[in-house]
Amino acid sequence: MSKQPNTPFTGATPAQIDLIGTLCIALMTIGAPFSTGWTKQYHPRYVIWASGVLYSTALVLASFSQSLWQFILTQGILLGIATCLTYMPSVTVAPTWFTLHRGLAMGIILAGTGVGGVAWPLAFRYLIEAVGFRTTLRITAGISFILICGSGTFLCWPESQIARIQAENAAASRSPSFFRLPLVDWRVVRSRKFVAHALGAALQSAAYYTPVFFFASFARTLGYSQTSSANFIAISNAANALGKVVIGHAADRMGRLNTLVLTTLISAISVVALWLPSCLSSTQSTGSNLFIAFTILYGIFASAYVALFPTSLVEAFGVQNFVSVNGFLYMVRGFATLLGTPVAGALIRGHGQKVASPRNYENTSVMVGVLLVVATLAVVWARLEAMLTFDSAQGRRRKWLM
Repeated sequence: MSKQPNTPFTGATPAQIDLIGTLCIALMTIGAPFSTGWTKQYHPRYVIWASGVLYSTALVLASFSQSLWQFILTQGILLGIATCLTYMPSVTVAPTWFTLHRGLAMGIILAGTGVGGVAWPLAFRYLIEAVGFRTTLRITAGISFILICGSGTFLCWPESQIARIQAENAAASRSPSFFRLPLVDWRVVRSRKFVAHALGAALQSAAYYTPVFFFASFARTLGYSQTSSANFIAISNAANALGKVVIGHAADRMGRLNTLVLTTLISAISVVALWLPSCLSSTQSTGSNLFIAFTILYGIFASAYVALFPTSLVEAFGVQNFVSVNGFLYMVRGFATLLGTPVAGALIRGHGQKVASPRNYENTSVMVGVLLVVATLAVVWARLEAMLTFDSAQGRRRKWLM
């Protein structure tokens, strides 16, 4: 429980405090079908402008919050919805602009999450010390509004997609407009490759955010101070940005699905070979060295999955099905996050160690490792289905030409 007196979190359990971040991250993609639907129905910039208003409003309301439930509503739910309205249009519209260099382009675009993860905490720390956390939230609200609305102004569909989107909107005009979802073609949903991608997306998402959520707390069990522990998050975010760009470029040469298999596999190996041994290490120095290596390797390869995921969906399902499939599978990822992170926290708290120890994280690291191993198998399955689909298409083409 939080023991600091006279704060909004006084008396709150770690699980209750963790719920704020978990809800925000999960809602970022749970609302994906609605967000992608609105991105097709209205101009993408309008969706992102709405996000800018909602995002800044959430931060301002949070600055006046006095109790935990108010932070859950503002920084958990409202901020998560606002983030969805920015993130989903970006990862839906951007891949349709590129072909040969789609992997590199998405790597550069999504590297912004890593760069922001390094820059924002430093700015927050300075502002909180200078003006307090409530004024910091209000300043952040103003900056966020300008950045989100300013960047959203330039987002639009390429000319090659506008006619198709207009035709789809006209065909679906009989349904209620505002809550109309981009329905996935049933033939696509029941295909094996869709099931494979959905399984891989869910398993990877259930595992992905868990180490990120617990980097700082695990580092403290290794003897690092609170300030030094927070640096592990910055290291991970820096590796995150680098990995997305470099691996995105490699994916354009190696194939996006091939690279997706490789990144998921290395993510799993890093957990099993580095994080789990650091939990079980008998010496603090060995545990620290293993954890530093894990932080860098996991930051590079696990985050690359996020950048490669939408590009692989374009390849697997075609541009014509991409928007609806992308929205649905991101929703699956959101629900998986909502399940995976709380379970990981429960495993840490239920380990039985009364004193904070690296061994408290043993079961959680095993869970993350197993999820990523199975996710790797699902991505391999998706790759095999893509090969079979290509061979089948080539066979039909040869038969037609004969």
